[in-house]
Amino acid sequence: MTHLWVRAEQRPNEQRVGLTPEGAKTLLDHGIKVTVEESATRAIPIVGYKHAGCDIASENQWPDAPDETIIFGLKELPADGTPLKHKHILFGHAYKGQPDGQTLLKRFRAGGGTLYDLEYLVDENGRRVAAFGYWAGFAGAAVTLKAWAAQQRGELCGSVGAYSGKDALLGELKAELDATGAPRPTAIVIGALGRVGTGATDLMTAMGMAVTKWDMAETASGGPFPEILEHDIFINCILAGPQTPVFVPREAKTAERKLTAIGDVACDPDSDYNPVPVYNKATSWTEPALRVAEDPVLDVMAIDNLPSMLPVESSHDYAGQLLPSLAGLTDLNSGVWARAEATFLQHMKDLWWKSLWGQPQPLSAQSAGWADAQTRPHPAARAPLPEFPRPGAA
Repeated sequence: MTHLWVRAEQRPNEQRVGLTPEGAKTLLDHGIKVTVEESATRAIPIVGYKHAGCDIASENQWPDAPDETIIFGLKELPADGTPLKHKHILFGHAYKGQPDGQTLLKRFRAGGGTLYDLEYLVDENGRRVAAFGYWAGFAGAAVTLKAWAAQQRGELCGSVGAYSGKDALLGELKAELDATGAPRPTAIVIGALGRVGTGATDLMTAMGMAVTKWDMAETASGGPFPEILEHDIFINCILAGPQTPVFVPREAKTAERKLTAIGDVACDPDSDYNPVPVYNKATSWTEPALRVAEDPVLDVMAIDNLPSMLPVESSHDYAGQLLPSLAGLTDLNSGVWARAEATFLQHMKDLWWKSLWGQPQPLSAQSAGWADAQTRPHPAARAPLPEFPRPGAA
């Protein structure tokens, strides 16, 4: 029997969950065993899962789950370096060159487990089957506006927290903007037609702001984009990749500009493809804005778990999108799960190749079969290291 284990999140300020009690009941009806760990912080109480018929486990008990169990969480695992033997569903942030991601892949390599990265659960057309995007954009725009409002007071944005619902957030933010006595700022959103951009635009429209909406057509030239610097606020909603242009270059910090606040909702500062290279580290709930320039001032908001500010709404929304795929866990060899595993195995190949040659490269036909054995998620299947030249060898 397929066994899904919903672990308690260990990250501070993380109250979301990817499966609701109603969704758990659906999985149980599909013949999937569901275990849910207790959690002191989860926005949805454990009692609902009990009533649905789930097994209940103590917090952080998942490492002792049977080997065939599928472990499901949202954010990163505890960074204790232990080998990972299970199949894990989570946001791994491991496939775009992030240092912590490479460490995570090595843990899977050591334990023989498999990563089904939630960011790479895609349908046959390559479109993600579930995303927190709307609420990330909504909350990210709110915090960026808080940073702008703080600038009007001559301050740096103070700490933020979770809200009981979006109405509470909207009411607080409107009062804060009104208190500045300044006209509403202008904003530009890149990625405006996507879920993230829609959330950001909806938030700012609710605040009575003028919003310039850009998407692929407006950025197809590859830049530069001086129009961004002509707005008070820029919200980046583009998931970076090799073809993503730079939107705000480093030299913008000292350029003449109107721009004073950037909300990098995509928040991938460690990536080789960061399109907002004026900053190099994520911000946090306690320090939500990073000042990267003083004259003129420029603050960057880059919190990487923004939907957690609205944990109830974002959990229900995301869980509803993901549920059909979770119901398909009984067949890991097709559909979204097979595609996610193939992505994992390819990056495991790249990890192996980089360990030998210093950079990921396409595998030759001669070595491809051996590399498949090396990256297959079962330690017993690994073959001995073959004798072939390393860089610099004769």
